Amino acid sequence: MRSQPYGTIFTSSWLVERGYSLDLQKQYKKSNWLESIGSGAMKRTGDDIPLEGALFALQHQLGMHIHIGAKSALGLQGKAHYLKLNASRTSLFGPLKENPPKWFRDQWKDKYSLTQSDFLPVDIGVTDFDFGAYKLKISTPARAIMECLYLAPEKQPLMECYEIMEGLNNLRPNSVQQLLENCNSIKVKRLFLFMAEKAAHQWFRYINTESVDLGKGKRSIVPNGVFDQKYQITLPKELKKKDERGI
Repeated sequence: MRSQPYGTIFTSSWLVERGYSLDLQKQYKKSNWLESIGSGAMKRTGDDIPLEGALFALQHQLGMHIHIGAKSALGLQGKAHYLKLNASRTSLFGPLKENPPKWFRDQWKDKYSLTQSDFLPVDIGVTDFDFGAYKLKISTPARAIMECLYLAPEKQPLMECYEIMEGLNNLRPNSVQQLLENCNSIKVKRLFLFMAEKAAHQWFRYINTESVDLGKGKRSIVPNGVFDQKYQITLPKELKKKDERGI
């Protein structure tokens, strides 16, 4: 009981791995030490569990790679203070084959939106963020803006993505390079490079674009937009009209 922070979940499988049998877990519940919140998960009796406490169990007990990403991660790191954040729903990202357990979906379904995709490897562009009693894996700013671009334009406005990009003036070129080279979304890579160049960040000079696979052919990001010749993408007019590259 002392090994896990307050405000977090105990998964049954994690307890079994540590020698606490299912029968013993039943005794804990009968003794009112733990109470069930669904099949395979318990909490301390009377404990209030936020979404982050449930996510702690997914990451630290079940070994899952579901993490806080996109604008939610940027907000935690002070990179989206001027943008409207959805306070009621946290943006989560995870790989395609990792589905959160039913107890997580049932209890916190109104608290998050989950995007499942393998457009980036699970082990790059994530960092430990301190929530006080525990730490969780969240996206670094470089990965988070790529996640925003992955959601664009259907679930994330492109102009807002560019506003975020303008504020990312201290990204580490090595980290950006690694993410770009391992990203398998042509749309994300072209948009990222276009916006980074347009924002004229110092770190952009150190990016080797020749080692980034940008695919072939044109990509229409939005209908009735303006075509960018260099990156072969069709963009919103308002994003192109102040393009200092003059393309």
